[in-house]
Amino acid sequence: MKFANILKKARALAAEADISGVDFLAVQINIEGEENGVFYVEVKDGRISVEPYEYYDRQCAITISDADFSKLMRGKLDAVKAYDEGRLRVEGDAGRALQFSDLLKSGLKIE
Repeated sequence: MKFANILKKARALAAEADISGVDFLAVQINIEGEENGVFYVEVKDGRISVEPYEYYDRQCAITISDADFSKLMRGKLDAVKAYDEGRLRVEGDAGRALQFSDLLKSGLKIE
């Protein structure tokens, strides 16, 4: 999946995510592989933003391959399992990474 499509899908998931109960969350996503890139997800003041920039004041950074992130966004890969298998790396607050994973799951539409 092209990085532009990854970003578009992340924005679509963010639009559907349940952010109730989240005061502030700042996560940077580092995509590795053929379609590499960086973007961040921020929940602040009751709004969620997904932007194609580095976030220097982030609470955590998640590094994952483009293929695995695509699977994660489709609900075909569990973030905790990916972390345990070394397919997903977290720098910073792992609890915030788990909170991001929960947001991602809340935006998935089960078909």
